[in-house]
Amino acid sequence: MSRPMSRTDEVVDGIKKMILDGRLHPGDRLPVEKELATELGVSRGSLREGVRALSILGVLDTRQGDGTYVTSLDPERLLAPMGFVVDLHGQSGAESFHAVRRLLETEAAGLAARHIDAAGLAEARGILDTAAAALREEPLDHERLLETDIAFHRAIAAAAGNPVLAALVESLASRTVRARLWRSRADEDVAQRTHDEHEAVLAALAAGDPDRARLRMGVHLLGVEDFVQASEPD
Repeated sequence: MSRPMSRTDEVVDGIKKMILDGRLHPGDRLPVEKELATELGVSRGSLREGVRALSILGVLDTRQGDGTYVTSLDPERLLAPMGFVVDLHGQSGAESFHAVRRLLETEAAGLAARHIDAAGLAEARGILDTAAAALREEPLDHERLLETDIAFHRAIAAAAGNPVLAALVESLASRTVRARLWRSRADEDVAQRTHDEHEAVLAALAAGDPDRARLRMGVHLLGVEDFVQASEPD
């Protein structure tokens, strides 16, 4: 038996319906508080709670002294709370989240091989050149190398041409940083190995070979998964 809908849920559901019905569009300002509360049949306190919930979800943006607006509703903003889920699971869920990340990024690499343009290839090439320069420095700056790692994966996800996929990749990749940094510090050879694997992915993208791009990306991310699995406490 489902629980009865709370007043806050009614506000969330009502505003969502207004967006889906086309009464509110991205960038639109919500009606004044008194009018909207009356229309939704709730108190102004319940309305504020619902607006607060939708703000946390990235649907609304409250501007002090100016009112409340519908956000751009872009996938990256709306999927950002998923990172909170990853944070809550912490190390106990690391293996599962890394596995999902591999599935998503493997497909992103395949799509990128089909869609990436000259500008995208140039961006990825520049990132790897920066990483190569960092690898020649002593001592290794693991933080800087990790930044280039994140930038490279982000560029590939963007080149895939699917904003929802890119947003999901961003949510997971940005929350798996600790394990990747830990791995690079625990294994002195991993930095060069990671760079070589990135080069192989880029070569597949430049060749426009989706199958090879998926394979190269999958192999690359399996290395991180293996490390995470081996590092989990018994």
